Amino acid sequence: MSLASLAHHDDDSIQRIATALARGEAGTGLSREDALLLMVDAPLESLLLAASSLRDRLKGRIVSYSKKVFIPLTHLCRDYCGYCTFRSDPVAGRPAYMSPDEVLAVAQAGARAGCKEALFSLGDQPERIFPEAREFLAKLGFARTLDYLAAMTRLVFEQTGLLPHSNPGLMDREDLIRLRESNVSLGLMLESISPRLRHKGAAHWRAPDKAPALRLRTIEEAGRQNIAFTTGLLIGIGETSEERVDSLFAIKELHARYGHIQEVLIQPFRAKADTRMRSATEPSIQDLQRTLAVARLILTDINVQSPPNLVSEDYPQLLAAGINDWGGISPVTRDFINPEAAWPQIPILEQRTEEAGFTLRERLAIYPEFARNGGFVDQRLMPQLDKQRSGDFYAREDA
Repeated sequence: MSLASLAHHDDDSIQRIATALARGEAGTGLSREDALLLMVDAPLESLLLAASSLRDRLKGRIVSYSKKVFIPLTHLCRDYCGYCTFRSDPVAGRPAYMSPDEVLAVAQAGARAGCKEALFSLGDQPERIFPEAREFLAKLGFARTLDYLAAMTRLVFEQTGLLPHSNPGLMDREDLIRLRESNVSLGLMLESISPRLRHKGAAHWRAPDKAPALRLRTIEEAGRQNIAFTTGLLIGIGETSEERVDSLFAIKELHARYGHIQEVLIQPFRAKADTRMRSATEPSIQDLQRTLAVARLILTDINVQSPPNLVSEDYPQLLAAGINDWGGISPVTRDFINPEAAWPQIPILEQRTEEAGFTLRERLAIYPEFARNGGFVDQRLMPQLDKQRSGDFYAREDA
């Protein structure tokens, strides 16, 4: 640790920071006080070294990614988050949802390009407020968006062999059970545990599905149903350092109880035109690194990832913060959540990952340790998963 960087601290503070870093690097479990101290006061260089050391010991020097095709089933959403350009209200002449034929065409293009994951993203419960959504669904014999999603993930799996992963918003027990039959994993971003963000004018104002208690309930129920699950934080939307730490501990607690969190994503807020938060300050790469490093030290052996396209050419710097995954990368479709941010080409991603001293490996939509444990995957999906996996449960290179 650089003493010069701690010149404004007294001896007791320096010792507490050093002790917290040692505990974190040892992987013995940080306290909330330790984590907050590291988030706010630890020298960044020392924090990154501790996180990298823990990652290397528990995860090695393999950094994974999933080759996916992105299927935005509907942009309609009943939430009006202050930063989102993915969601939309109905537009005259524009279908409310992708049709089954459109879904299948995109999935088939992905399969031809060597993708193995079909990522379904969509707005949350649009039929609750939009008659256009209800009318579209009714014509196809569905009452709810989640019912249509279940049918489309099943269609894609059966017709293309791609392994679906869906991020559909809040889900109850019955939804999770049904989607588990055609998805090898599911996801829901916690974003933040802060209820303040739902106050008037804040990031989650007019977003009823962003209530932290409701999102935690979905994540917990996924654990009860043995579903490999992805969640994470969106940083820079008005949360405090304490709230970031508390969000990570909430995730850690659920994983300790059910063992189902396969991946925690730390995503930086990016200001977008035509949103309420278009003038908000974006997190710096140093802020992102700090949060990733603290996440690694809190979550220890859970897979931690951050999207490379959201930090432009600087993305190799995130490896120093202890991540071990780049998330989904598509050679076919753009990032519909962040359409302004192109994914790196996979050969370039591999080159830059190797230049940083790591080996890039393609994984499936379910991480190797979860694929290896058959209890997380519906038996109807296992034959296709077995076709696509290698001996160590990463993706087969010749699949």
